[in-house]
Amino acid sequence: MNLTQVQGSKDCGNSPKNKFVQDVAVAIECGEVVPDAFSEDVTWELPSTEPVSGKSTVFEHLGSRPRPHSVTVLHAISHGKVGAASGEVTLENGQTQRFCHVFEFTNAKANCVAVVRSYN
Repeated sequence: MNLTQVQGSKDCGNSPKNKFVQDVAVAIECGEVVPDAFSEDVTWELPSTEPVSGKSTVFEHLGSRPRPHSVTVLHAISHGKVGAASGEVTLENGQTQRFCHVFEFTNAKANCVAVVRSYN
């Protein structure tokens, strides 16, 4: 299995919240499960399907995503109970796609995702 190359955003600097936003966005793009990052009743709103609800169902969807060759996070920001990350993925076939994930957190610590709205 090939590891995905990740280029992080300069927005993270000394901000643990921005770093968390970036890490969750990269995990989503790579189809990785990060159990502690999501609430039990998390909802994931995708652009082309009905929303997916519940941690186990979200994890099933994550597991079916193709692993990209690389992920570049252009911006990762947070404020209060919301955050967003945007960037580009390059697939194994060389095709590039843009992404944007907007997060609503369960609290202002921004350490647990309640809602993800994904755009591409």
